[in-house]
Amino acid sequence: MDAYIVTLTVLGFVVLLTAWLPMAFRRLPLSLPIACLAIGTLLALSPFPLLPRFNPLENREFTERMTEIVVIVALMGAGLKLDRPFGWQRWGTTWRLLGLAMPLTIAALAFLGFWILGLGLASALLFGASLAPTDPVLASDVQVGPPRSGEEDEVRFALTSEAGLNDGLAFPFVHLAVAIALAAKEGTDVLAHWAALDVAWRLGAGTALGWGLGKLFGVLSFRMRGGGLAKTQDGFVALGMTFVTYGLTQLVGGYGFVAVFLAAVAFRASERDNDFHEQLHDFAEQIERLLMMVLLVCLGSVAVSGQLLAAVDWRVGVVAVLALLLVRPLIGWLCLVGSGHSPGETAVIAVFGIRGLGSIYYLAYATGQAEFDGFETIWATVVLIVLASIVVHGITVTPTMRWIDRRGPSSSGEPS
Repeated sequence: MDAYIVTLTVLGFVVLLTAWLPMAFRRLPLSLPIACLAIGTLLALSPFPLLPRFNPLENREFTERMTEIVVIVALMGAGLKLDRPFGWQRWGTTWRLLGLAMPLTIAALAFLGFWILGLGLASALLFGASLAPTDPVLASDVQVGPPRSGEEDEVRFALTSEAGLNDGLAFPFVHLAVAIALAAKEGTDVLAHWAALDVAWRLGAGTALGWGLGKLFGVLSFRMRGGGLAKTQDGFVALGMTFVTYGLTQLVGGYGFVAVFLAAVAFRASERDNDFHEQLHDFAEQIERLLMMVLLVCLGSVAVSGQLLAAVDWRVGVVAVLALLLVRPLIGWLCLVGSGHSPGETAVIAVFGIRGLGSIYYLAYATGQAEFDGFETIWATVVLIVLASIVVHGITVTPTMRWIDRRGPSSSGEPS
């Protein structure tokens, strides 16, 4: 049989399934990512002559680019769906999660990497920085609903806005890990260069370009004489905005992840009640779901083959359990003390820090910039945590969100 034709046929069936499964799982303790992993596992065990499977350890650049694309599309979709205006008080929970929870999580995970996995400083920091951000791709079940849908309680808003910003804000720590790894050979002034370039310039450029381009897209869409982009009613404009924002920001050395999310937030603020936002969001969500499906099917296939998880041992298992069940829940809970949320809301926000494709992107990116000791152990641990997060959070998310919905409006004092 022709491997290309078989792969094309199987892909068609998988796409149809991923379009139908969300409806079937609506009231079940299952999620689409779990189904994609299961499909990938079954395909790996099947006799079909499929095209070669992509092991991230052997195809680093392919892994980096594919995960990069799905993350930036997800960030655009996350920004477009937020109804709440940007602000210090309105986003109070988000700032706690970003300014307190994420750095503490990086430190705790890096310590586990050093103490239990035996990683060096650079590798331990990379491990912590890769796993600290929550994932905008796999967290759709805990995020707010489409624009103007009214599905924006405090829990969903906190998890959506956190996932939108922390992917970009973890990048300085990834670059610090790369700088430390390179300094061992090149002897450069690590901290000064990192603070000036990777923190100040990259964050500043990402923030300024993202917000500025978002406002510009708003003018081009809603305020041009004779009709702007909104008149086209074409959802793929979302893809154009995503790629332009990301590309221009990366070209000047800024953080594209930060820029894409802020561009979506700024664009939404330009004309908050226009129907065009819903069309853009729906298109971005469909592209995101399709790309996510392909990557998770591949991940399931590679994982069951055993190559990617060959380095898993008792130490990796212990770190995976601690990372998922102790580090994020405990740190998230402590950082939300005094935020005004009820104990139930605080617990859900703290626990549902889903790990996913963003973590795999960071590893693929960093290992292409420098050599890290124990990189196979890092890969095995991160992939195991991502797989466990998909399963554990996927099984618990439906009953948890239904419980949140039954509780009614948030008791938080955050202004809306």
